[in-house]
Amino acid sequence: MGVIKRIIGPVVTAEKMQGARMFDVVKVGEEGLIGEVIKLSGEEAILQVYEDTSGLQPGKKVENTALPLSVELGPGLLTSIYDGIQRPLEIIRAQHGTFIARGAKTDALDRKKKWEFKATAKAGDVVEGGNILGEVQETELIQHRVMVPPDVHGKIASISSGKFSLEETIAVIEDQGKKTRVSLLQKWPVRKPRPYKARLMPDTPLATGMRIIDTFFPVSKGGTACIPGPFGSGKTVCQQSLAKWSDAQIVVYVGCGERGNEMTEVLTEFPELQDPRSKKPLMQRTILIANTSNMPVAAREASIYTGITIAEYYRDMGYDVALMADSTSRWAEAMREISGRLEEMPGEEGYPPYLARRLAEFYERAGRVECLGGKQKNGSVTIIGAVSPPGGDISEPVSQNTLRVTKVFWALDAKLAQRRHFPAINWLKSYSLYLDLLEPTYLNTLSAEWVDLRTNAMAMLQKESELQQIVQLVGTDALPEKEQAILDAARMLREDFLQQSAYDEIDAYVSLQKQYLMLKTIMKFHEKAVHALELGAQLKSIVEMPVRAQIARMKEIREEDADKKVNAILSEIENAFGKLARSVGPL
Repeated sequence: MGVIKRIIGPVVTAEKMQGARMFDVVKVGEEGLIGEVIKLSGEEAILQVYEDTSGLQPGKKVENTALPLSVELGPGLLTSIYDGIQRPLEIIRAQHGTFIARGAKTDALDRKKKWEFKATAKAGDVVEGGNILGEVQETELIQHRVMVPPDVHGKIASISSGKFSLEETIAVIEDQGKKTRVSLLQKWPVRKPRPYKARLMPDTPLATGMRIIDTFFPVSKGGTACIPGPFGSGKTVCQQSLAKWSDAQIVVYVGCGERGNEMTEVLTEFPELQDPRSKKPLMQRTILIANTSNMPVAAREASIYTGITIAEYYRDMGYDVALMADSTSRWAEAMREISGRLEEMPGEEGYPPYLARRLAEFYERAGRVECLGGKQKNGSVTIIGAVSPPGGDISEPVSQNTLRVTKVFWALDAKLAQRRHFPAINWLKSYSLYLDLLEPTYLNTLSAEWVDLRTNAMAMLQKESELQQIVQLVGTDALPEKEQAILDAARMLREDFLQQSAYDEIDAYVSLQKQYLMLKTIMKFHEKAVHALELGAQLKSIVEMPVRAQIARMKEIREEDADKKVNAILSEIENAFGKLARSVGPL
């Protein structure tokens, strides 16, 4: 039992801490505030406390639990809303009122609730870590697969189906006379990645329904993506759209240090959202972790690790999980504040020297893996991290260190947002390093011409950027008609393809098949237009074609009608240019 020696904000120095280890969880003061050992010096331990330390006094006791900071894993995680150290906010509100009382303690998962467990393994089976013992219907959408803990193996001595609370024994596993009781509840240290059998190639696209992402800058299942952008550029809306529409089976949304009103919007909207595929509440496959800017700063760091550990747990069941971290800048700011109070040597812009390592360790926990367990079972964790650089300057350390370890960069642009172009992702600055890996999938599932369409469309957008500099000097009319046609086609790409409404019932989500048809239509129109110009047609007659209005309204076509109606537009393009041909010669 130690005692408090010094208090500097969330950093507390305790003495007489013999036997303490790094990252041990401690209970500080009479109220038992939760903290963690972050530095040791002789018998002194420096702690970061995850709650408000006002009122603490030197001489008060510090109790070492000798356990690392861990999360509770089991049925009941889905639909829950936690704070950064996995305290259930709805239960705390019911017990303590609107504000979290200091020292408030409650179980992360309901110990009294009985879950219907259906055993799929049987007595006598030889099992190892990761093998599935049975299933619990956690929500209408997700079946919770109860697994053997990673460090347990042996023969099943007994197992039974029925209704069990989280701590009741569902199975006994025996190994060389040692018996291990397995329940529905597991615990896992948040800073320790969960083990897996093998890492797989990230060659399966995560379909998001956002055209600019899926077509030009895709992310794979098990990949990492970064969304840096200034205030008001749409980071949170992008992440919410990804959470709602991506084809991940589980969503973990971490609000790390965001403004209270922004997080409130997430907490109130998500329970009301409907899963577009099943028409059930989206919360049935979602876990929210809320750590707002007015909550204790040290808990921001823990919230990121809490979220990724829960995501890995569902990955180990064989699910595809998407983790949204909004935003890692606030996490880095928390590290900077704690580092300053520890009087550590500052790095660039005051951030601690280990900022790059911490960011890399976090993003490296993403991946598509072959999970532990006898039968082949694959799962993935995709991390999409928002970054909030001051003034939108991505040359600052958090953005630069994030870009070094992530493979997709969606560059949000304030100027696009001001022009009401959403999603405000700048197509000239963004990139994806998964394109080559995902190319075979697109070729097999969509069309052999998909890659060429995408490449030609991107080249056209880049050419438009070059021509705009000339236009600003001499005007559009001074350009040759072929280059004016490029500007016209690029405008169609921007307004009719890249621009997309997250709030429109039809346009919010677009399948890969419809994206291919839309892009093919725009590029086909441009190809015909260039050919017509070569034969002497006037650009004005091409621009005034009625079929252009149909192309602009492709966004309004429902998914089930896309093949029929878009192919009808393609036929209309052929007819329109056929009529034009008769006035200028054969096309």
